Amino acid sequence: MEEKEPKKIIGLMSGTSCDSIDAALCEVMPDFSVKLIQGINYTYPEHIRAKIFAAFRNDISLKEVCQLNFAVGQCFANAANALIDEFGKPDLIASHGQTIYHYPYDEKLDNISLKSTFQIGESSIIAANTGCNVITNFRENDIAAGGQGAPLVCFADEKWFKNSLVQNIGGISNVTVVSGDCATFGFDTGCGNIMLDYCVQKFFGQKYDKNGEIAKEGKICESWLNCLLQDEYYFIDPPKTTGREYFSTRYIENILKTAPSEPKDIIASLTALTAKTIAQAYERFVYPNCHVDTAIIGGGGAYNKTMMNLLREYLPQRIELKTHDDYGISNNYKEAMAFALLGYCNYYGIPSNVPSCTGAGKRVVLGKMTAL
Repeated sequence: MEEKEPKKIIGLMSGTSCDSIDAALCEVMPDFSVKLIQGINYTYPEHIRAKIFAAFRNDISLKEVCQLNFAVGQCFANAANALIDEFGKPDLIASHGQTIYHYPYDEKLDNISLKSTFQIGESSIIAANTGCNVITNFRENDIAAGGQGAPLVCFADEKWFKNSLVQNIGGISNVTVVSGDCATFGFDTGCGNIMLDYCVQKFFGQKYDKNGEIAKEGKICESWLNCLLQDEYYFIDPPKTTGREYFSTRYIENILKTAPSEPKDIIASLTALTAKTIAQAYERFVYPNCHVDTAIIGGGGAYNKTMMNLLREYLPQRIELKTHDDYGISNNYKEAMAFALLGYCNYYGIPSNVPSCTGAGKRVVLGKMTAL
């Protein structure tokens, strides 16, 4: 086996919120530690981002999906080149791509599984425009091994943290449980910022609730919140994943039919929903299986002061609340750093899924190489 060496890798990530492409130039070490050298947030061009959201709504043609795959690939290349122009070419680029559909269910057609996932951002375009070998399509091999193709950051969480609940609050909220009491496991706890961002845009014309300021001014409607908490997803045993396909525009508009009349109360209640579903997920699926005393919050939710205050209120007092920044890992670039690590593992042929998190039948090497 080839002896492992440190590698400089640019990790590229665009999540469910689609707020920007996170590009992280990292040095990945043989012990799987990752040092962030520099990170940037590349803003999608306005009309490309609008087209991505149209894809989320299933509101574009097959022709447009085809075009968008290559256009988003150019955007990812542009994000990588912003770092390359300053620091030179890395050894590799590891790109998660932009998920536009994720279907982790065991539905069958003619006895053939329809479980699937689709990330756009054509790797050939990234390679051609950066001059670098590119690793993409990290989720597919886990699905081929019987998993749900998510969550994949569990591998990094297991290497970087000890005895903690590693909670990401992006568009979707997901947790990795790292404990000496049990095998590492993880799952999507539910909706993160998707519904919040949608309603902040709808009612206030802003992309998101900065620092949770709108939610702070609103009042939580407990009756509506309790109704939302009855959604069947929250009661399904892990492993489980979810996404925009479930918490869709139609879903959001449907729940708004019974929402409080004051928009600030809607934002406050949806902020509470994210925090409460995290706390309830721990109560149902984590505490009965292991003992942990620390929750480490990352993603956009870590910057939402109102959400963090609600988490503090809903979680047991024995749980110490921290952020990724407390561990020297950027809240902003953590997921891009994680995919840089997965790219490193692909290069050396190291299996990097965690079957206890994804439900896969075995450990497999994730990602496909597009070589120049």
